[in-house]
Amino acid sequence: MSNITQGKSFTAEKPWEAITIANMNGITTRLHWTNKPYHWHVNNGEEVFVVLDGEVVMHYEINSLVQSSLLKTGDIFHATIGTKHHADPIGEARVLVIEREGSI
Repeated sequence: MSNITQGKSFTAEKPWEAITIANMNGITTRLHWTNKPYHWHVNNGEEVFVVLDGEVVMHYEINSLVQSSLLKTGDIFHATIGTKHHADPIGEARVLVIEREGSI
């Protein structure tokens, strides 16, 4: 069965709530809505973070140095295994996240 999801109109009751678009052998693709920052964390695998709508400042640590990049609509952030990071939206944002099922 195929589905169409209207990403630009997706909203949620609280920040970082998500709907699951697909689960492919333990790799999930989820659509998140947020207007608040997410906490610093390290995933238990790789993560692909795609900004579908809005802007997000992605903070990440490389060799113990904190760096930041402004992600705009269409931009993609790939967190490799062990990359400490957190996302801070500017206003509302809709983000597609692809990661191992159950990852934080």
